[in-house]
Amino acid sequence: MRLALLPLLFATACADPAAQHLGGFGDPVRGAALSAPWWLADTSRLAGNPAQAARAAVQLEVVADALRQDPRYRHEASGPALHATRLGVAELRQAIGIAPEAPPAAVIAALRDAAVALDQGRPARAEAALSGPDFPLGPQATLARLATLPRLPRVSEAAAAAYGEIRRLDGGGRSRG
Repeated sequence: MRLALLPLLFATACADPAAQHLGGFGDPVRGAALSAPWWLADTSRLAGNPAQAARAAVQLEVVADALRQDPRYRHEASGPALHATRLGVAELRQAIGIAPEAPPAAVIAALRDAAVALDQGRPARAEAALSGPDFPLGPQATLARLATLPRLPRVSEAAAAAYGEIRRLDGGGRSRG
């Protein structure tokens, strides 16, 4: 019985929480925020796995963009969470080689496409996904950076802030008594 659950657990660990939270029935922003500490607390754990690093970057991009733009979150998001996620995105984009002014939706789509291509063993398709002005270092350098991410302290702080903010907005930070 336990062995039968291993593929499911592995698939869940590799999935994109911002796209498949609760099998697609949950809020993808919540999925990204609640999984952010797992994915982003120490980005150096992703070394050697550029597909996972790309998915981790997607998590932070999704949360940071939603806290600023999504009507469900933008009016309630705290200043500290907005600040932390902004700094985290900036640090991660610099580390990967993503243009600071690149639109989040384009970055998210490109990173997701690259991750899928890498999972399928199609590096040329991953390079195609990471081409263009949003990736000024070029696709090969971007992939190399995804494969060798160091520990990024602002990204770690942003992950904790995103998690804490969603918990706060869910009412998890309120004392009961």
